[in-house]
Amino acid sequence: MSTTLGLSSRLAPTVTAYLIVVGAVALLRFAELAVSARNRHAMIRAGAVPVPERNFGWMALLHAAILAGAAAEVVWLRRPFLPLLALPSLVCLVLATWTRWWVIQTLGRLWNVGIMDSTRHGVVDTGPYRWIRHPNYVAVFVELLALPLVHTAWITAALGAVAHLFVLRARIRVEDRVLLANPEYAARMRTKPRFFPTRLTDPTHPTRLTRPTRPTRLLQCERGPRSACSSAASRSSADRRLPEPA
Repeated sequence: MSTTLGLSSRLAPTVTAYLIVVGAVALLRFAELAVSARNRHAMIRAGAVPVPERNFGWMALLHAAILAGAAAEVVWLRRPFLPLLALPSLVCLVLATWTRWWVIQTLGRLWNVGIMDSTRHGVVDTGPYRWIRHPNYVAVFVELLALPLVHTAWITAALGAVAHLFVLRARIRVEDRVLLANPEYAARMRTKPRFFPTRLTDPTHPTRLTRPTRPTRLLQCERGPRSACSSAASRSSADRRLPEPA
């Protein structure tokens, strides 16, 4: 106990604050695992099928290693706190964490840390899935890259990012094979990019209303003389008249 107190008393205030941030991220991971376990059991009872994947253990180990490595590098190698690097990294960390929970809220009971063949229960194309197919992986990658850089743990950031690319490549290959095998998912999501939106609007979710065009005859009436106006009005009225019953 005295050793722990002695260590904390020697740490700079920014290092102590950073370790609290790392601990908070770790607690969020445990909360996500609890949500995932609950959803997994519910989906299996509903008929979803877990998909075996060899790289899940490596991915979990990598996430834990980045958290631990960032804390250790800052403490043992005495990494400085650089505001010009820390502020944008912290903003990216917050935005990435918010995006991950947006994904969890959007998918609802379909969200899981493992790969589940659950497309038979519906395809989600709302929230961040309006623009890209894998927003969760983008958010996780940015989060685990930004977290070490908040306190200049650049070795952890660099090595973690490279390892993360290899792990995500293998995982997404398996996940895409399962998802795109479903015709409904393929029809609604295949044309969307994986990671980066090519535009901010989705044609399947129109966001702009268009004004109806005015009839050509009415435009001619407004622009022409009064005689043409009355003539056009009478023709328009005749066109709208319904045939009388025989």
